[in-house]
Amino acid sequence: MSNLYLVGIGPGSGKYLTFEALNVVNSSDIVIGSRRALELFLDIPADKIELNAKNMGEILNLAVSKACEGRKVALLSTGDPGFSGLLKPIQKLAGKLKFEVVPGISSVQICASKLQIPWDEANIITMHGKGISDKLMSLLANGKTTIILPNSTIKETVNHLIDQGTDPDRMAVVCENLSYETERIVKANLKELLDEQFGYMCVLVVY
Repeated sequence: MSNLYLVGIGPGSGKYLTFEALNVVNSSDIVIGSRRALELFLDIPADKIELNAKNMGEILNLAVSKACEGRKVALLSTGDPGFSGLLKPIQKLAGKLKFEVVPGISSVQICASKLQIPWDEANIITMHGKGISDKLMSLLANGKTTIILPNSTIKETVNHLIDQGTDPDRMAVVCENLSYETERIVKANLKELLDEQFGYMCVLVVY
């Protein structure tokens, strides 16, 4: 039996939380996650610890050490822990400590459902924490729809694509703030997207 759980919490709205995610979090001694992740669980009695980019290493080590002490720890991962989530860093830190992964619904899945894309046939690439991947241009050239989790702003990503030779008239979609009340879906060609303003919670689809 594990004391450490990586819990996928979906794209952000509580309506996409799974029953298993709720069960694990509600029975945990310590719940760790970003501010917006913790806001989904305001009424639980567990100790809550906020995770952010500045304290990431420290808090992930704390999660492992608390689990080793016998506390049940739920580590909240936006979307699914295995896709641009916390699975990779915890695999490096956990050592012999056993942990469990509770899958969640990623923004890629929500995006694909909104746009009715059979995503088993699409290119899917994440740039979170990596910058713009060298693989991106070759994927765009294979004729399939490409779903991108950008690491930079939409404008920076689109400028890069155009600078690298992608047709500015190629059709694309930006899905912003998926599952939130401020959700917005903008369909346009790449050059038209440069005139739009987007936040950081976006998925870019290039057709």
